[in-house]
Amino acid sequence: MMQQERRGFRFEFYDPKEKDPFDKLFDIFKELITHTSGDFDEAINWLRELDKEYKLTTPDYTVDDFIEDLKQRGYIREEFDPESGQDGDGSGDQSGRFSITAKTEQLLRKHALEQIFGNMRKSGAGNHKTGKLGEGDAHSGDFRSYRFGDGLDRISMTESLRNAQINHGMGNFNLTEDDLVVEDTRFKAQMSTVLMIDISHSMILYGEDRITPAKKVAMALAELITTRYPKDTLDILVFGNDAWTIQIADLPYLKVGPYHTNTVAGLQLAMDLLRRKRNTNKQIFMITDGKPSCLRLKDGRYYKNSNGLDEYIVEKCYTMAAQARRLHIPITTFMIANDPYLQQFVDEFTEANQGKAFYTGLKGLGEMIFRDYDANRRRRIK
Repeated sequence: MMQQERRGFRFEFYDPKEKDPFDKLFDIFKELITHTSGDFDEAINWLRELDKEYKLTTPDYTVDDFIEDLKQRGYIREEFDPESGQDGDGSGDQSGRFSITAKTEQLLRKHALEQIFGNMRKSGAGNHKTGKLGEGDAHSGDFRSYRFGDGLDRISMTESLRNAQINHGMGNFNLTEDDLVVEDTRFKAQMSTVLMIDISHSMILYGEDRITPAKKVAMALAELITTRYPKDTLDILVFGNDAWTIQIADLPYLKVGPYHTNTVAGLQLAMDLLRRKRNTNKQIFMITDGKPSCLRLKDGRYYKNSNGLDEYIVEKCYTMAAQARRLHIPITTFMIANDPYLQQFVDEFTEANQGKAFYTGLKGLGEMIFRDYDANRRRRIK
């Protein structure tokens, strides 16, 4: 008699496959290109320095091979100066200056995305689930008795037939209106968000890069909204001496400038943007590391004071916070600073708005913002 073949699962220790040389360098390149604000030459110079120290490449696959692969795969493009009369650097050869493509910009946004958005309260039709039951467009898994006006397509035949058998027995099938059961659905809602990013000079002072984490947060939010929640809106603005909006495609290239911090201008622009939105849910996220130190006066001149907290500027900030509260726009402030007097300012600013504030470092900033987005929505469900 033949021995019966044994069947089952064979368990072995996990043996991770060696990363492709391109993928290994590409992971590092994505971080470097973000830190260098889209400057390809600077990112490659950093990559070469890292290669010297940590032996990232081999004679079979060099940094130059990596650059060629980036070009062939459409992650970078070569640009030439048409006014130079020569190709590339003027030497007469065919070399030019490299820059990243839209494909890379989107990839950087995907790379920054770490978590998903949460629940929202009821408003117009959108893509976020709420805790509100009713005639919505997302199945909840909850059942209730049929009510006049419920659509026939919402009747759960399985549950209704089960009720009929329980109520009338198996001998003589009888289905009445009282036996009908419908599955509740949940409304989906929209959210309009404005993300304010401080680009004053202090965002790179003291040897600490504070602008890169802020960029990553913005890229993650943008990628999530445009791909998973396309009915939501996200406006991104930067503020220094003035405030202005930027496009999603601009995010990898965002840099700080020799600016003071005009928080009032940023809040004014944010509320102007949100007033135009029809969504019920609106909010402002503000990432900053410094005190408000600048205002633009009615005559166009700038009033600046970097010494301590200027009472005139601070009062204007409190006024804007209270105005946002009246418009039902909560402001969540992420303060990348730990000075006690600045924390006191943020506390009073937050109280005027009835929003929230976090005193945080750079580590985990993105995760914190995503979690707060979720918590803020749940809190506002009434």
